[in-house]
Amino acid sequence: RPPPLTMVKVKVHELRTKSKADLETQLKELKTELAALRVAKVTGGAPNKLSKIKVVRLAIAQVNTVISQMVKSELRKAFEGKKYVPLDLREKKTRALRRKLTKTQAGAVTAKAKKAKSAFPQRKFAVKA
Repeated sequence: RPPPLTMVKVKVHELRTKSKADLETQLKELKTELAALRVAKVTGGAPNKLSKIKVVRLAIAQVNTVISQMVKSELRKAFEGKKYVPLDLREKKTRALRRKLTKTQAGAVTAKAKKAKSAFPQRKFAVKA
């Protein structure tokens, strides 16, 4: 069995430069290290190993976050300009704002209203000064 890896604290800006495959291998390494640390915890390992569990869990979370952000950005590029976009890629906003009429819909006038407006325009009054 290989010796447990000694990982330094992961920096997110460095993770963003890596490819998805590299990130997945790093994730696998971190998970094996976490498993080794948990075994050490059960068998009564050194206190420095027990305190390292938190650091490794944080690193796993950071790698997972970067991977999901990369996937989401790739999907956003794939669906750019398409008529329908998956719900999780649409803008969140608020429920009311999502249901709000568009500017063209709000400014639309029915045929009857157009006729009435042209037949009875706004009257102009000469104001005596």
